[in-house]
Amino acid sequence: MTSTTTIQRLMDSSGAPADRAFAHQLMETLAIPIFVLDTTSRVMLWNRACERLTGVPARDIIGTRDHWRSFFEERRPTLADLLIEERAGEAHRPRIGLPDDPHLSAESWCDMPRVGRRRYLAADASPIYDERGRLAAVVETLRDMTDEKLAQIALEQLATRDGLTGLANRRCFDETLHAEWARALRQRQPLSLLMVDVDNFKAYNDANGHLGGDECLKRIATAVASEMRANDLVARYGGEEFAVILPNQSLKGAASVAERIRTRVEQLQVPNRLAPAQRVTVSIGAATAIASPDNSASELVAIADAALYRAKHMGRNRISLPLTEPA
Repeated sequence: MTSTTTIQRLMDSSGAPADRAFAHQLMETLAIPIFVLDTTSRVMLWNRACERLTGVPARDIIGTRDHWRSFFEERRPTLADLLIEERAGEAHRPRIGLPDDPHLSAESWCDMPRVGRRRYLAADASPIYDERGRLAAVVETLRDMTDEKLAQIALEQLATRDGLTGLANRRCFDETLHAEWARALRQRQPLSLLMVDVDNFKAYNDANGHLGGDECLKRIATAVASEMRANDLVARYGGEEFAVILPNQSLKGAASVAERIRTRVEQLQVPNRLAPAQRVTVSIGAATAIASPDNSASELVAIADAALYRAKHMGRNRISLPLTEPA
């Protein structure tokens, strides 16, 4: 950061105590949170902006090595600590020449125990040298980027979430299937897939309107998601179709999940007088593969799709398995 570089140069000024005093005063009054550690990681300075950010007054922290408690629940080094460790030998050895001083930069979530809420902080740490060219201290500046980070997360979620149901969207499904296939290939584990389609949905939508159809899809999405394990993924595949990725799940296990989904949707008792069952139901096709160089994720999708087609052809409101389980 520019402010870090300016302060560093002032503090580095050999034979200029007035400049160093000015730098100290400047750091105290800057709106940017700043703290300074000596070569033993004791706090030398903790400015007012740092007090406001952390909720920790300078009087409680100056002269201690407890600065980490202002940021983390469990002990871990700050960026300034890491720079001190990296340059430990320089505390007793003068610099040779005057190269540009490398500094460390990082961004991370911090616990902020005293404040009581996590914050996403950007940190920059730079060394300060004394008049003899030896490492004397490290200055760390902080920026609270929580709002920017939360906005970024929200945008990322918009890019991977279906706007109607809140489930993963097709893009997220494709990316996850690719990643899970690669993992299954490495670990030689089964990967199962369910294709779930709402029966007679066009007739339901025509009878109840788009708002009624949307509400129906949201209720079904909730029902399907309720049967998922932590590592499973349910996505809106398109229209009234959903897809479920079941990592490390056998075909027998996938069939059990499919039947629970079918039953749960049936138990919603959403009326559909144009359907044979007089209520909204789903048909489900299941497929399982052991990933290998001889097959692909797209083949798994095709097999699950074919099974779904058979479930529809056989009368709907049922699950269908592959005619032959893929290798």
